Amino acid sequence: MSRTRPINCIIPPYILDKLLDSEDSEVRRAALDTMLLTARLRGERAVRASFAGAVAPGDGRRTVFDCEQEESLPNAVLARPEDGPESTDPSINQAFDALGLTRDFYKEVFQRNSIDGRGMRLDGYVHFGFQVNNAFWDGRQMLFGDGDGKEFSNLTGSLEVIAHELTHGVTDHESQFEYHNQSGALNESMSDVFGSLVKQWSLKQTAEEADWLIGADVWTPGIGGDALRSMKDPGHAFNNPTFGKDPQPDRMSKFIHLPDTKRGDFGGVHFNSGITNKAFYLTAMHIGGFAWKAAGTIWYESLKASSADDQFQDFAGTTFQKAGELFGVGSPEQSAVLAAWQEVEVPIKGVPAGVARVRSLAVNGNGGVGREDGLAALTRQIGALNDKVTGLAKDLAAMKVNR
Repeated sequence: MSRTRPINCIIPPYILDKLLDSEDSEVRRAALDTMLLTARLRGERAVRASFAGAVAPGDGRRTVFDCEQEESLPNAVLARPEDGPESTDPSINQAFDALGLTRDFYKEVFQRNSIDGRGMRLDGYVHFGFQVNNAFWDGRQMLFGDGDGKEFSNLTGSLEVIAHELTHGVTDHESQFEYHNQSGALNESMSDVFGSLVKQWSLKQTAEEADWLIGADVWTPGIGGDALRSMKDPGHAFNNPTFGKDPQPDRMSKFIHLPDTKRGDFGGVHFNSGITNKAFYLTAMHIGGFAWKAAGTIWYESLKASSADDQFQDFAGTTFQKAGELFGVGSPEQSAVLAAWQEVEVPIKGVPAGVARVRSLAVNGNGGVGREDGLAALTRQIGALNDKVTGLAKDLAAMKVNR
């Protein structure tokens, strides 16, 4: 069933709901205004849905506009074009640079020409509305709120947040994961994965060096050490009196069932994305090195090969298959994928339970003997399984010839 895609925004509804209970009237008002604005933008995107693809190619050229705290995009002032000088406004420069880093990441790492693969221009609108606690991808451009100055700082201040939102555009042009239940959680997870990879790529960090946090630079600036989400440790990104404890699960036995409604986060898409986020983190850590090279390539090719209504198990199977195609059946990379999905309790179809239950692949953070031995053991088992399948295929072929 095809559905109208909601507007994508970085701040999950359960965070804004908490802000409505704040003792600070300004914080409550900013949260309510943000929720109302999000609803309005969702309606506008529904109207634009019939004009999908109408944006002319522009070689990924960036243009940043200043909304001057208004909500009207047509009245926004041109602030910095692709070839324009640097602005005196840090928000304009941060948005401009992040748009460019995300564009360049997709081009250099995956040979993708902008968000749609065809040179889509990248338009960003800063200072959108008054104290808006969110950043949005509306299907055609990026909108950045300034935050309320208390619980949120300016939303242009986080590279992974901007890359997260732009990746929703990539997903829109590839798998088109339906934005509800498990496929919606996959949609959100893809944005977290590639949002984090853009930051790691820009900093030239290995998987071991990265913090794997989403939104640490823009959320609760007065509280250190927290973030909106942690890919490394879902459920432990934050824990404070204002927002409570991070509700994300990290495995299927903790899957959160919510109604497929706006108030239910469309079936918990921002909650359950923690499961698939953890699977990617584990894959990257098992492989080691720069996460965008092997793990990122497996996930990117799997995104392109997926269908709109795929569930977690479908996507897990696709990553396992793509790892085999890209790096070889039974390769360390394919073994890492299998080990990651089994740890978050998502089985892969067609893989015997005896192989799937192997849990000797431990992340020790140092690439030590335990990690190598576990990986080698799992690789041998997958290789042996592949040999058996190949042998059976030959026997069947011989039987047909002898009939």
